[in-house]
Amino acid sequence: MVTAPGPLPATPAPIPSRTQVVLEAVKHAILTGRLSPGQALVETELAQRFGVSKTPVREALKTLAGSGLVVMNQYKGVTVRTVDAAMAREVYDVRLLLEPEALRRSVTREASLEAAREALERADHSSDRADRSLANRDFHRALYLPCGNPLLARMLDDLRDQAALVSAVAWASVPSWEREAREHREILRTALAGDADGAARLLHDHIGSFVRRAFPDAVPDAAEPDTAVPERPAAP
Repeated sequence: MVTAPGPLPATPAPIPSRTQVVLEAVKHAILTGRLSPGQALVETELAQRFGVSKTPVREALKTLAGSGLVVMNQYKGVTVRTVDAAMAREVYDVRLLLEPEALRRSVTREASLEAAREALERADHSSDRADRSLANRDFHRALYLPCGNPLLARMLDDLRDQAALVSAVAWASVPSWEREAREHREILRTALAGDADGAARLLHDHIGSFVRRAFPDAVPDAAEPDTAVPERPAAP
């Protein structure tokens, strides 16, 4: 009698590489404010902290430089990127151009926005600014990710870390997350109602008003009222 084979053992989760461990830890420390803008990141100190050689630390810092979170200078070494009005304008200009359109497409496709709802709930129950910042990032990503255009989603993903860094610095001086949480709920409510244009306009206003409050000198041209997201004509 042939015995039926038992269930296959579960595939073990891959062990993160040393570089990935350092990368995620340093990124989290930057985005949650434990590493301040302008703070030096010394390879030997980081290697000792994480119990690794300098090679994975160096690779992690190169990746963080590519995502815009740190700056590598031949003479000054590696430092956490400093957030100023010019940097905020660059990041939010692009978000204003791309993110509302991505949300419009997500709503038009009737994509699930359950992940956005879950992120809002996490933000509401966050006990500190760090958790709230990470939930905020997840909320915005959940709106644009199902837009149906992988290239558009990747372009916005490339901005996520820099946008989160701007938010972390802004909230330290202008703690406006309660207002932004109300705006998030209205954006999601409108999107779930199937109003693609309305949701896109609310998101555009939300992004623009945040950077105007936090960095008055960085008001993007795209955020001015006369360049707000236009309504699309109704389909014939």
